[in-house]
Amino acid sequence: MSHPAEAFLRLYGPAALVTGASNGIGRAIASALASYGLDLVMVARNETALGELADDLAARHGIAVTVIAADLSAPGAAGAILGHPSVDRVGLLVAAAGFGSAGRFDTLPLADELAMVDVNCRAVVALAHGMAPRLVARGQGGMIIFASLVGWQGAPFAATYAATKAFVQSFGEALHRELRPAGVDVLVAAPGPVATGFGNRAGMALTMTDTADIVAADILRALGKRGQVTPGRVGRLLTMALWPLPRTLRVGIMGRIMKGMVQGKAGIP
Repeated sequence: MSHPAEAFLRLYGPAALVTGASNGIGRAIASALASYGLDLVMVARNETALGELADDLAARHGIAVTVIAADLSAPGAAGAILGHPSVDRVGLLVAAAGFGSAGRFDTLPLADELAMVDVNCRAVVALAHGMAPRLVARGQGGMIIFASLVGWQGAPFAATYAATKAFVQSFGEALHRELRPAGVDVLVAAPGPVATGFGNRAGMALTMTDTADIVAADILRALGKRGQVTPGRVGRLLTMALWPLPRTLRVGIMGRIMKGMVQGKAGIP
């Protein structure tokens, strides 16, 4: 029997395209994939951080790493990434780029909310649509896209973010069933709170969190075995507590949780 890393490389190699690779879950997954021997195409806005990570992973694992600095909220960004020659060798898409906002909706900048929809939804659809025909033609490969436990119901004070993750959840569930007969594994990962830079950017004070490394390991273990994973101990505990409750009650509970995280922002007493 092949070593698991060898089997993973055979199924999803020779390269992986990872967006949001400069930090958080994307960085942790990129690092794990490098240890399996996959070459990487890493995408993020922070070219300096990407370059430093690329040099480190290439030196430690003897892999080829391509760095693409891009803002996925910009028109045409996904198309430019898909057109890069290095993407021709990609057998796994990890669409980990994303961001959130927190606060009362009417007080949040519209431009930021729309950029969030572009990154969390539009770019995911564009990348998946570009990769799917290539993977189907190969008869194997995979895609990992990111929902969230807040996407299973509305989340007051994170309304747009929760809605984007509900979109990704539904989108990924459908792609899992559509593409599985063609040999393409689609996994929807729905993490809970994770110790990354996400909370700072969204303006949320996160308390209980999972680490990005633990979440990444759970996600990669689930790829090819399931269509959905809730990675991390904290994420699973929160899911088990919330899921049996009526949706309207979950919305209320999520609103109280989010309000506690963003108390003191404009419009929130």
